[in-house]
Amino acid sequence: MAKLRKTLGHWEDPPVRALMRLMDTQSKDTLRRWCLGCAMAHMLPLFERRCPGDDRPRRALLAAQSYLDGQVKFPEVKRLILQECHAAARELDGDPAAQAAARACGQGAAVVHTLSHALGLYFYGAAAVAYDQLGLNAGARAYDEVAEKVCDDLYQSLRAVAVEDEPNPATIKWFC
Repeated sequence: MAKLRKTLGHWEDPPVRALMRLMDTQSKDTLRRWCLGCAMAHMLPLFERRCPGDDRPRRALLAAQSYLDGQVKFPEVKRLILQECHAAARELDGDPAAQAAARACGQGAAVVHTLSHALGLYFYGAAAVAYDQLGLNAGARAYDEVAEKVCDDLYQSLRAVAVEDEPNPATIKWFC
């Protein structure tokens, strides 16, 4: 088996650039809620199916949602992302799909602090979906096709909630 990549996709890929351009047109609130919703709807179920009983990514995502709702402070969200969600990922070297899903959840939660983490949701999420669907021995082209599909799904889901002519688009620092 070839060494697996922890992420799939690249910021220079045309579908990723299109997703970034669409994100640049939306408000912080729209992007944060979209990203959390995607992580909850797609990455968390994948993780929980592979790691039943491990609720650390769920707790991080719920804390991020509570932060957006004004119910918790960011330090608590940060603690749950780093000390729980990403800790779960570090423990999963034997299951690259679950590991990538946990990292995708962490990136989805971290978007409440830094919007560019939304790309982390994509990069880790693409790996999670590809390894879950194809296993660990598929060819690079097969993994790339799944990554493109994941990117398109994210693009379409953001398009569905995008505010046309958003008067207050976020300023995203893509390359800090």
